[in-house]
Amino acid sequence: MIESVLVANRGEIARRVIATARRMGIRTIAVYSEADTGLPFVREADQALLIGPPPPARSYLDAGAILQAARDSGARSVHPGYGFLSENGSFARTVIDAGLTWVGPPPSAIEQMGDKISARNLMAAAGVPVAAGTTEPVRDAEEAAAAAAFIGYPVMVKAAAGGGGIGMSVAAGPEQLVAAFETARSRAERFFGSPAILLERYVAPARHVEVQILGLPGGRVLALGERDCSVQRRHQKVAEETPSPGVSPALRARMLEAAVRAGETVGYEGAGTVEFLVDARTGEFTFLEMNTRLQVEHPVTEMVTGIDLVEQQLRIAGGDGISFDPDQVAAHGHAIELRVYAEDPNRFLPSPGTISGWVEPAGAGIRVDAGYEAGNVVTPFYDPLLAKLCAWGPDRDEALRRARDAVASFRITGLKTNLPFQADLLDSEEFSDGGYDTLVVSRLRP
Repeated sequence: MIESVLVANRGEIARRVIATARRMGIRTIAVYSEADTGLPFVREADQALLIGPPPPARSYLDAGAILQAARDSGARSVHPGYGFLSENGSFARTVIDAGLTWVGPPPSAIEQMGDKISARNLMAAAGVPVAAGTTEPVRDAEEAAAAAAFIGYPVMVKAAAGGGGIGMSVAAGPEQLVAAFETARSRAERFFGSPAILLERYVAPARHVEVQILGLPGGRVLALGERDCSVQRRHQKVAEETPSPGVSPALRARMLEAAVRAGETVGYEGAGTVEFLVDARTGEFTFLEMNTRLQVEHPVTEMVTGIDLVEQQLRIAGGDGISFDPDQVAAHGHAIELRVYAEDPNRFLPSPGTISGWVEPAGAGIRVDAGYEAGNVVTPFYDPLLAKLCAWGPDRDEALRRARDAVASFRITGLKTNLPFQADLLDSEEFSDGGYDTLVVSRLRP
């Protein structure tokens, strides 16, 4: 069993991992930058080590500083959370080579799924549906034009490396393609260190639906249900729910089967997510990517299954085996997650500042995973996610009612948040009736 874990992350996910690890009797070590000195996760860990100044490249992305912190603290394992180094196969190998336990999938799985083009090709060979797209990196605008003509417009232009919607653009025709390609390429190089670009058939209207998988030692892969992640701004998720109101039982069964096949193909172990795009008109689905880590939205799956995914990650990595019967997994009720950001609720621009007041909602079915509290400073160095507000109910109507009440009672002062937007989303007819797609935000905030 794992006896100690260093959490190579910050904010709410560091706090989340620390909470489960401590419940399991595992000693927790936090690492933090100078900007995060006063955040709750630093205080709540058994030990906390400063690893550098605020810029991520000099702190949370500094593999050397993190490994030194592991040596200094005597940590025997590393949990990467999400973002930062969580999907860096080289970092995973370095952790393992240092004699530490990596709380994540095998580095080979991370590397195979880390490049979207390679992942698409691998999934296609395994029989997982993929959209029409390029099978090699697109090197220049001329190649992009030829590929787009073959695929057919509209096309999605996106970075082959990385994720989070960064660098994505849509070209409706040849006149938009060059600008979309150049924008995607420059952002890909800036954020991911690789200019490799992928072109893919763009589907609209569409739903973004993902499947939570858990790979067990020995090769078995479980599918723990799907989450609808269609509420997005700038191709980045804002709200999620499970089960998806836009997925029929038959479609769900096919998607879960495809996700299991994807995990088995790469020898997956631990928690991961297989993301699909569902054509809202035809109901057909295609593979988007695989996130080889814990997802931001994992709490909704935990709420309907009763399974602590962080606990399972730690148990699998430590060789203990999972804590539940894999043949008796069942989902109960409905859960919705709303991401609470420090940002303007209309233009969605970051709004850093000092939090003067913080009062969380409470009550039946309500869960708040927060990274901040009153008195903390939200800096411009990191993603402005403040908390994840989750609501569970025995059915979707009750989950919606509880979510609306929770949003109305969540009090954060001192800076702007997107809580007003979340209130509008929950009150909108399109979201309430479950018939929304990936463009719902653009209709609510034209």
